[in-house]
Amino acid sequence: MKYEDTAIDFAAVHATHSQLSKDYYVDGAMGEGKAELMQSVSQLANNIATLSSSAMLVTVNISKWQGRAHDKQASAEIAASNNAERGAANVHKKLLPNSDAFKAIIDHAGLMHRIHTRMTMPWADKGARLLPTAQYMKYHGELTMLQTEFYARVDTFIDDYNLSIAEAQVHLGELYDDKDYPSVDELRQKFKCAIAYSPLPESGDFRVDLPKEAIAELQTSYVNYYEEKTKQAMNDIWERLYKVLKNMSERLDYQSKEDKKKFNDTLVSNVTDMVELLRVSNVANSTRMTAMADQLEEALMGVTPDALREDDYFRAETKQAVDKAIANLPSLDI
Repeated sequence: MKYEDTAIDFAAVHATHSQLSKDYYVDGAMGEGKAELMQSVSQLANNIATLSSSAMLVTVNISKWQGRAHDKQASAEIAASNNAERGAANVHKKLLPNSDAFKAIIDHAGLMHRIHTRMTMPWADKGARLLPTAQYMKYHGELTMLQTEFYARVDTFIDDYNLSIAEAQVHLGELYDDKDYPSVDELRQKFKCAIAYSPLPESGDFRVDLPKEAIAELQTSYVNYYEEKTKQAMNDIWERLYKVLKNMSERLDYQSKEDKKKFNDTLVSNVTDMVELLRVSNVANSTRMTAMADQLEEALMGVTPDALREDDYFRAETKQAVDKAIANLPSLDI
């Protein structure tokens, strides 16, 4: 997807900054070029502050005991019994294969990551994601609730730990080794769940001992970085919207009950959820994104899953509205 619509005009700012940087090189030190360059830096700070005031960064870090162990002896025996070289096979044991409490922690950690991803936007390549300030209260409420539940599941697992080891001993047979199992205290330390918020920098304030020309280059690089990351964040929302609209259009594409397609009630709620996300995630103040939210809100007013299943005309009318919204999306390269 190529997204162009943004209230923070990075392209214009970048062009101005590049030209002023060239003027600075010509003027040399302490001249008119420096004054203009400093004015340009101030302009950049003001534009970037628009994003900084409407979003923050958030990271969710979850660590847990892996519940697996490499069995060197079993690996060597497998290789030898098959006339293979030593190291050709690896045996990794599931230490608590029948522990529902342990599986519940793993599943919950996955759920927490999915909700974190759904409610935020990409920013850094790994780690921090962009959280719109309009989304903060809802996000913080849901994630702290999930964090509390994570530790509650850890407590349940710890309470059942010794019994689970006894069951594993029967299940693993000669593969069992009590050295694979940490103590209760050691085990508890392996489970961590942290949510950390940090502000977006308001400007490229590089307080380093470098020539002014180098600092000017750093400033330009900083603006390029913000431009790219903002586009990525906005594109992520458009792509999510495209997927739910495309799915809705496909599921509504039938004429009669004889060739009807089955769909869940979430077919409608997935789109209405995206309307809310369009509004809270519009960190670039995109008029196009606001217009799309308005268009979908109007199109889905009074739409229910049951009505879509039972009323052929209503279903066709809704599909037409969805297809119109898809046609109004920014150009997609997916």
